[in-house]
Amino acid sequence: MELGRLEYLQALVTEFQVTDSPEAKEQVLANLANFAYDPKNYEYLRQLQVLDLFLDALTEDNETLVEFAIGGLCNLCLDKTNKDYILEANGVEPIINCLSSSNEETVMSAVTTLMYLTTPQSCQQTTALPVVECMLRFSLSASRRLSNLATVFLEDYCTPLQVEEARNLSKHTAVGIPLPKD
Repeated sequence: MELGRLEYLQALVTEFQVTDSPEAKEQVLANLANFAYDPKNYEYLRQLQVLDLFLDALTEDNETLVEFAIGGLCNLCLDKTNKDYILEANGVEPIINCLSSSNEETVMSAVTTLMYLTTPQSCQQTTALPVVECMLRFSLSASRRLSNLATVFLEDYCTPLQVEEARNLSKHTAVGIPLPKD
């Protein structure tokens, strides 16, 4: 069965790469993101370079592809090898860019992924001032899920000094990342 799993995942990756149908791409990426949920698949997904596929998909114009890609990365980055790979592949910036999505699921996955990717080495990136400012705005969101998640991010991943600095900065500016639509 294990060999069958690798072959099946390989077939999905190949289909994603060769199809021109946006709907087929979405379906395949959704399947890959679901497979990323199971640690048994991590090694296969690394072998098939699915982390790169997800990272590349974050810059797509198709919101659905972005949603599934960030969901897949969120599932994968619990694993230390995958986390290190994403950090070394400069994956934090495109993940931060997902915070400006109008799709709440994309934003939720991006916040969660940033939490999972935060290490003593990466915290300068994952809790940079614009991110903390964004989390302050999200903490005021009408969406309970988003405001709770942003509050956890601020309390557990940021220093009181970072939060204070972001608060002071946002008093002086109205520009920024808009809240996602429900």
